[in-house]
Amino acid sequence: QVQLGESGGGLVQAGGSLRLSCAASGLTFGRYAMAWFRQAPGKERDFVAAVSWIGGSTVYTDSVKGRFTISRDSAKNTLYLEMNNLKPEDTAVYYCAARRGALVLTTEYDYWGQGTQVTVSS
Repeated sequence: QVQLGESGGGLVQAGGSLRLSCAASGLTFGRYAMAWFRQAPGKERDFVAAVSWIGGSTVYTDSVKGRFTISRDSAKNTLYLEMNNLKPEDTAVYYCAARRGALVLTTEYDYWGQGTQVTVSS
């Protein structure tokens, strides 16, 4: 059974930092592209960042470029999202997702975690 478990969310002031983690189990981690999405209240789930199954390619949505860094540790079966210079508009529930094969920027991922809340106060 595949499980993705996010952690590291919380309340932070604008300009602060958080590091999200996503622990994966029940899958061959190295064969999956991994991604972070976020969903604010009343809005659709939006793409944030993704990393290829090899780990050599990363993609970010424009609004987080230069502030967020996605990475993966295959030895620990864990995905990370380092978030710096956080802004109130980054407030959302953040989800990690796994997809067998190539990364995509849509929600066409095979597995999803339950999400972790990130709240940025102004």
